[in-house]
Amino acid sequence: MSLDNFAIIESTLREGEQFANAFFSTDQKVEIARLLDAFGVEYLELTSPAASPQSRDDCKRIASLGLKAKILTHTRCHMDDAKLAVDTGVDGIDVLFGTSSYLREFSHGKDIPYIIEQAIQVIEYIKSQGLEVRFSSEDSFRSDLVDLLTVYRTVDKIGVNRVGIADTVGVANPRQVYDLVRTLRGVVHCDIEFHGHNDTGCAIANSYCALEAGATHVDTSVLGIGERNGITPLGGLVARMYAHNPELIRQKYNLPLLREVENFVADIVGVDVPFNNYITGYTAFTHKAGIHAKAILNNPSTYEILKPEDFGLTRYLHIAHRLTGWNAIKHRADQLQLDLTDDQVK
Repeated sequence: MSLDNFAIIESTLREGEQFANAFFSTDQKVEIARLLDAFGVEYLELTSPAASPQSRDDCKRIASLGLKAKILTHTRCHMDDAKLAVDTGVDGIDVLFGTSSYLREFSHGKDIPYIIEQAIQVIEYIKSQGLEVRFSSEDSFRSDLVDLLTVYRTVDKIGVNRVGIADTVGVANPRQVYDLVRTLRGVVHCDIEFHGHNDTGCAIANSYCALEAGATHVDTSVLGIGERNGITPLGGLVARMYAHNPELIRQKYNLPLLREVENFVADIVGVDVPFNNYITGYTAFTHKAGIHAKAILNNPSTYEILKPEDFGLTRYLHIAHRLTGWNAIKHRADQLQLDLTDDQVK
């Protein structure tokens, strides 16, 4: 089951660079890469070296750092881009081609036979260089299913490492994601990657359903930053997977580092970490109502599915409000070593 055997492709240095406020310097990219590697993500995805001279140099720099995470770059399914990418020293190349009628008519203007021909040439070249290769359709959920499966079958037969499903405009819902990934799982033998945009608020749920259906890799970015509303946030996916299997997530990732990673990226792009952010938002482990406070004091699991201490955080019981029960106030009095009776507290 992929829910217990999955990998994160962390795309802050590719998708995240497309965020409106993102203007990463090389040194900032290196620090983000080091932090994410220390956190434990399995892959780091970088902007295509064909995008700019700095992008090419950044790929080379990060690929040479000797990180544990595999270094990928994301390019068009074009031989010129693939050759540039190979020369940067990355571990793998993620190639894509738009397959929906919208993109085929209004973007690149190519038909499915052309896409298949290009995919075969580029994938075989990348494989001949000894690198990992993924082929993804773009705008998968507005593509014809027969077209999609025809392309995926072809690239699977020539030995692609992964195929990617991309909800490029955030149009899919969890049921649609599950159905498409489940169908694809019955067609290809290779790994399956899911890339989900958050335009309609379903990115985390869609990623989880993709894994349920047999996907093996999920794309994320720190705080979900990316084109438009961004993609599946790293912290949000971690929270969702922790709820499924806490022990696995504690073993896979350096959870207390999440807050530092998010604060670092937030500062660079000039945004605040949202108050209700998964895990690290300042209200994530705050309890206010009297009924909640009493239960939390007796057993935190009554109102917390995540353990703050696993993330290097602490819970907070609000005591300065009319909704606060006397149990929370008594707890605070005890912390301050005030010898008060229950009646005095009440």
